[in-house]
Amino acid sequence: MPAPPNERRDARPGSAPVLLALLALWLLATLGLRPLLLPDEGRYAEVARAMWHGDLWVPTLNGLPFFHKPPLFYWLDIAALQLVGSNVFAGRFGSALGAWLMGASLFLAMRRWHGVRSARIALGVLATTPFFFVGGQYANHDMLVGGLITAAVLALARALDAPPRVELRWLVVGWVLCALAMLAKGLIGIVLPALVIGPWLLAQGRWRQLLKLLHPLGLLAFALVGLPWFVAMQWRYPGFFDYFVMEQHFRRFAQTTFNNVHGAWFFIAVMPLLTLPWSAWLPAAVRCLSGPRAAAQAGPPATLGLYAWWIVAIVGFFSIPSSKLVGYALPALAPWCALIALAIATGTTRIWRGLMTASAVACVAIVAVAAWKAPNSNRALALTLASGIAPADRVVMVDEYYYDLPFYARLVRPVVIASDWADPEIPKRDNWRKEVFDAARFDPALARELLRPLTELPRMACGASAVWFVVPAGNVARVSGLPGAARIFADRRTELWREPGRACP
Repeated sequence: MPAPPNERRDARPGSAPVLLALLALWLLATLGLRPLLLPDEGRYAEVARAMWHGDLWVPTLNGLPFFHKPPLFYWLDIAALQLVGSNVFAGRFGSALGAWLMGASLFLAMRRWHGVRSARIALGVLATTPFFFVGGQYANHDMLVGGLITAAVLALARALDAPPRVELRWLVVGWVLCALAMLAKGLIGIVLPALVIGPWLLAQGRWRQLLKLLHPLGLLAFALVGLPWFVAMQWRYPGFFDYFVMEQHFRRFAQTTFNNVHGAWFFIAVMPLLTLPWSAWLPAAVRCLSGPRAAAQAGPPATLGLYAWWIVAIVGFFSIPSSKLVGYALPALAPWCALIALAIATGTTRIWRGLMTASAVACVAIVAVAAWKAPNSNRALALTLASGIAPADRVVMVDEYYYDLPFYARLVRPVVIASDWADPEIPKRDNWRKEVFDAARFDPALARELLRPLTELPRMACGASAVWFVVPAGNVARVSGLPGAARIFADRRTELWREPGRACP
């Protein structure tokens, strides 16, 4: 589908590399500015750091196999850790790369289908949308899988450009991207692209092209990239398939016992809020879909239908389960911004230029405020611990797991977590205890060493080495009376105590 004639005059040699380089700079410039937020950023950055120092195949949480998510995000962070060292910039690299991939694939697809001007506007709208910018600065798996799903859908759509033929190289690229998306966050990496592309083709009566998407070469590429890690984990940990596939996908999708329970209205309400100020063009975007004149100016009608169905499919899919997080909607962000950009490009108002600058300033301001406030960060405590701990000392976290502390303190071995591990309610509640409890099933011997009952606290310092206790501020009575215990650090939430090693009867 060549660019519309009225857009060809906007083509400039070299514009794509420059714009995509600027997008990378935009995403990376503030990546290391603020501390890790809890729990997600502390958890996933530390898992990557632990893999970097340990087993590159097995994600671990406090030394125990952690199979909530596949490893691609961690592998990307490990590459960054290798290049720039152990810091928060490296801990967020996977998210920034996913955001860049989303922006780059959207720009290149829209340049082909709608012309250079519309593509530039779409890239500017996406880049200055707070939902996108903050997602690219936040260390979890959502933006990476969102970027890969976006690129996969657009690559598969590119393979279908000339019906009834399917361009094999783009088909293979699409399947490889689906495999990478599956390595980023599981089965949605293949389910969501299929849910977008399949019904879109069937609605146009293009079922022959749909069948051609199952070309053996594409399936082989998917299998070679996407399956080895899952097969290796099932071979090494026989309970992996049941936990990762059945519990983390099907049971999690169906159950109501997980956190962040919201009604079916959730994404319909939050998407316009998260994409301000650009969501103000949503009525005009709807007119692009329904008005024949505006649609003709916007570009090929098949792509407009793709964008619209893409949004409906993703939002509808994630509206079904009771547990909902805003990051789940990131795979729908590119088509959302595409329709808004087409509405802007076919309109007459120029106010969007000023709004783009103001929205960019707002994006940076959000990150700056988070850096200033540093909510719930344990960085100061961790740095105090790192400055005083000896190689043989042990760290004990009392009735809480502080995800970011091992990362900032650069601990070289897992900590002991003292809590009521016999509580029958632990498997029923979606929190840090359940995460650690679930991980324990894959290495019970190590779990017995690391997960200790609170009754053992008085004997933790038996031996020649000191013990450092990290305790919630309201729970210090558990350690303050231990022989020789001294408070080393305290803030409004957490305290650090040290008990010297001692002989015990």
